[in-house]
Amino acid sequence: MKIGAHVRLDSDPIGFGERLGADVIQLFVVDPQGWDKPAPHPRAAEIKASPIDVVVHSSYQINVASVNNRLRMPSRNAVAQQAKAAAELGAFGLVVHGGHVRSDAEMVEGFVNWRKLFQRQAEKGGFPVPILIENTAGGSHAMARYFDDIGRLWDAVGEFGAGFCLDTCHAWAGGEELVGIVERIKAITGRIDLVHLNSSRDAFDSGADRHANFADGTIEPELLAEVCRTADAPVILETPAEGVAEDLKYLREHVG
Repeated sequence: MKIGAHVRLDSDPIGFGERLGADVIQLFVVDPQGWDKPAPHPRAAEIKASPIDVVVHSSYQINVASVNNRLRMPSRNAVAQQAKAAAELGAFGLVVHGGHVRSDAEMVEGFVNWRKLFQRQAEKGGFPVPILIENTAGGSHAMARYFDDIGRLWDAVGEFGAGFCLDTCHAWAGGEELVGIVERIKAITGRIDLVHLNSSRDAFDSGADRHANFADGTIEPELLAEVCRTADAPVILETPAEGVAEDLKYLREHVG
């Protein structure tokens, strides 16, 4: 089982992973709040050659489900560009949030827009790395908050080989029970390619996306360890930096 964390030091991601004792790291290839095209990473050769596995998280503003052309079209381009940059680092996938629309009436079109992302890229030869769709915490019109909606999303994109990233904080805050969650999501998607193993600062079904360290959060740590044990996928901690080493130590001790 490979366990690691999101990189807090973009200038030296492998050094960060080595000091933490990580098997896998997650990093951005652009400013997560911007629309810039990725530039070549100055440590690309080191990252690609390292035995530490790498996954890339896409920028946060991407929303390929949107019915607004001014947001959806740049989002499609950003996914393609960041997937290419991820491949250049030898990453095993690009994590993309499910996104949202503005009303119940737009949900169907949102799922169609997700399908079009894969269809149009397939005409260009497909993505160079798997796109790992991540469940999200809040929003009544989110494409990937509730598992019923994730089922509708997978009906639209599953045939294209889309991957899935399970975030425990997002599921908890989104109102989905963590007991038995691995079996439930695999029954929908057939797979879990990555786990974001985070506790939550907020109560169950709060809709708030605020990660917490295991010792400080509202999710029982043993429940998080059980997700880690059963998911059969790489695990990334996105918990606050000051406690991430302790979180990793807890998993090493409690996950056999």
